Amino acid sequence: MKTIQSEFTLNCGAVLPNRLVMAPMVAQGSTVDGYITQEDLDYFDVRSNVAGMIITGAAAVEDAGRGFDNQIGVSKDEYIEGLTQLAQTIKKDGNKAIMQLYHGGRESVGGYNLFGEVVAPSAIEFPFLPYVPRELTEAEIERIIVSFAEGARRAIEAGFDGVEIHGANHYLIQQFFSTYSNNRTDKWGGSLANRMRFSMEILKAVKETVKTYGKEDFIVGFRFCPDEVHGENVGFTVEESIQWMESVVNEGVDYIHISVFTGFNSKPGNTDESYGKIFKKRFSDQTAVIIVSNVFGLEDANNALEHGDLVAIGRGALVEPKFAQKIINHQEDTIQRKVTAETFKDLAWPKGLLEWFQTENSPLPPIEGIDDL
Repeated sequence: MKTIQSEFTLNCGAVLPNRLVMAPMVAQGSTVDGYITQEDLDYFDVRSNVAGMIITGAAAVEDAGRGFDNQIGVSKDEYIEGLTQLAQTIKKDGNKAIMQLYHGGRESVGGYNLFGEVVAPSAIEFPFLPYVPRELTEAEIERIIVSFAEGARRAIEAGFDGVEIHGANHYLIQQFFSTYSNNRTDKWGGSLANRMRFSMEILKAVKETVKTYGKEDFIVGFRFCPDEVHGENVGFTVEESIQWMESVVNEGVDYIHISVFTGFNSKPGNTDESYGKIFKKRFSDQTAVIIVSNVFGLEDANNALEHGDLVAIGRGALVEPKFAQKIINHQEDTIQRKVTAETFKDLAWPKGLLEWFQTENSPLPPIEGIDDL
C-alpha cells in the first residue's frame, strides 16, 4: 500500500526516502545582495527531517530578477561557497536538496530598487504595480535563458541534488505563458506554442547543463500554476496548462509541481475534479506530480496522495520542522499545527520571515498563533 512514508523513485533514478516535500518558500534570511547567512543555515538545519525532498525558496538567476529583499542569489560564482554550506545543511540527514531557479520579471521589486526598472515580456501597465515594466529584447531573453542554465550549473557545483524551474506564481516564466501579460508578436508571444517557447528553451538549456555537469540521478523539476483566472482576466486555462505540461513532460522532467494556495483538493470552477487529480491522471505514468497546500498532519498528507504522487508542505514545514520524522516515528499526534511563544523559539525563522507574516495586510497565507507572538 502506498503511504506518505513510502519511498519514491524519480525518473532520473533518485530515491526519495518518503513522499513528503518541503515546498519552496522565500524565508528572507539571506543578505540584501543574495549571500547565504547563518539565519539561512539555521532555518534549514532544524528542517533537515521535515521531508524527503526539500526545495529552497526562489533563488534569483539574475540580480535584475530579484523579487524580495533578502533572497538567495545564484547569479554569480561568488555565491557557490555559501550555497555549498546550504546544500550540506539541507541534506545532512539523507534528504534531497533542491534549488529553485527564479526570475521575477514584472514582480522584481528588488531588481527595481537596484536598477530603477523591471523587465517583462511586454510593457503593460498593471494596476497592482507602481511601475510599468520594460519589454525584454530578444537578446535579453536569450541571456536570461543562459542565466537559468548557469544557475543550474552553480547548484550542481554547490552539491545540490536537483533544481526546480519556477514557472508559477506570476513570475517571469508564467508571464510569458499568460495572454494577460504577454502581447508580443514575435516568436515569444501570440500562439500557445510561442508563449511556451521561453519556458521550453529554459528547460532544454537546464537539461543540457545537467547532462554536461551533473550526476545521472540529478533531479530536474518544473513548478507551474494550473490556470490563471482573475475575474474577467484569463491568462490561460487548465486545458492550455495541460498542453504546456505535455511539452514539459515530453522534454523530460522528474516531476511537475502544481502551485495552488487554496488546498490540495482545490479544483477549477468548471469541474468537480481537483487540479491534482486532473494532472495526476494525465501525467503520473510519465513523471511524478506534486500537490501542495493545507497539509498540517498525517491525515491531510495521506488524503493529499489522492491528488498527487508527492505531497508538499509549506506552512506545515514552518510550524513543525520535524514533520516527516514524527510521522515515520509514529509520533503524528505531536505534530504542531500552530505557533506559540514556547514553540516559536525552536523554529529558527529568520527575522525577516516573522516580520513578513506580521506585516499588516501581509500577502502570505495566515498561520495560527502568529498574532500572539
